[in-house]
This record gives sequence, C-alpha cells and structure tokens, in this order.
Amino acid sequence: MMRPGMPDSDYPDVRRLALFSEMADEHFNALMRGAYVQNFPQHIELITEGEPSDFLHVILSGAVDLFSVWNGRETSMATARPVSTFILAASIRGAPYLMSARTLEKSRIALIPSQDVRAIFGADNVFARSIVTELAHCYRSVVKTQKDLKLRTSLERLANYLLRQQSRAGGETEFDLEFEKRRLASYLGMTPENLSRAFKGLQAYGVVVQGNRVTITDQQDLERFAKPNRLIDDPHS
Repeated sequence: MMRPGMPDSDYPDVRRLALFSEMADEHFNALMRGAYVQNFPQHIELITEGEPSDFLHVILSGAVDLFSVWNGRETSMATARPVSTFILAASIRGAPYLMSARTLEKSRIALIPSQDVRAIFGADNVFARSIVTELAHCYRSVVKTQKDLKLRTSLERLANYLLRQQSRAGGETEFDLEFEKRRLASYLGMTPENLSRAFKGLQAYGVVVQGNRVTITDQQDLERFAKPNRLIDDPHS
C-alpha cells in the first residue's frame, strides 16, 4: 500500500529506531501519515536556532552538523548520523530550536510534523516511554560533554577524542578523523591554532597526524596520559 508523503521503502529504517520500534502500528502509521522525505545537498542549512520547531527530523543517510552561533562566534555541538533523530526536545516541548543544523554531505532526511509527535506522545504510552528514554540519553550526553570541557585540558580532550574515534573505527592503530580539523577544533572548544599545537603536543605520547590520517604508535602511553573514563567517554553508560 502506498502511503502519502513517505515512500514505503523508508518505513523500515524509521521503524527500527528505538524511539518508534515498539509503539502501536496504528499510532506509527498515523505519525508517518504527515511525514515526508527530502534529499538535501551538502552545506544546506536545515533549521536555524530560535525558529519554531515545526518538525522532528530523522536522518536516513548522510550527516548533519548541529551548531550554534552567538556574537559572531560559531561552535559545533554534535553530529547526527543515520539512522537517528534531531532535535527531539524542541519538538516535544513545542519550543524554539536551541541549535541550527546543516548538512555535512548529501543527506536524505524524513520530516515528521512536531504537532503529530506531541499528539501521539499523549496517545501511546510505549512511545511516550521511548521518548523519555531518548531524552534521558541526550541529557546524559550533555553532562558528559560538560565534564569533558570543564575537567580536562585541551590536550586531554583531544587525546580522549582520538581514543573514542579509534574505538569507533574498530580499534585500528590507523584511522581517519571524523571531520575536518576546523570543525573538530570547534567541537572540542578550541581554536584551530590551539588544535594544531595540541596535535604537536600529543606526538610525545605516540600520536602521528598526516592530514586527516591519525596513527597511534604507543597505545599504552596515550591511554596513560588521557586517562579515559567511562562516565565521560562511554556513549552507552
């Protein structure tokens, strides 16, 4: 059966998300009835902070940068990758977006009207519990980010970021940075110049960087310096 707005082929990806996986079929179909999918080219601004949160976004392919701007300064807050949602809290509250979003690469994104999300939230207890779980995870991620920024030096932040990135890359001693260095500096709360100095500072702990390629030549020495902590660095804790 053809469903208006969103192709049938996109339903399974959305349905598999923990947020939607256990809700009643009739409520899921009602939620998707007003949803639609769009393809966006690279570097397109999707939402602007301060605007009304008209849609809950589900990224199906590509990558999205969540960022904020104030007084002529810009900082990267997070990266959304498939398949995941952004920005849930604003959609549930009917509040303005606190962050802007733009595509980092060509992306396919489903847009679900926020008013429908709020309506189903009130009708489906399982969906409501899933939303609370998702928001709790987001809150804990924010706390971990604050601890990383406030308790660690810039060198320690970079060292632990590299260890997390290495883990995501399968634990290999050589891997590529997730994104370009200017954005990495913003994400870590550093200037590009400070990031460059931090990379040089980590050479003493076995880190070699050529372009976006990172090689860790002394794993134990880097871990002794970084002192990774699951209450900061583990995304699942």
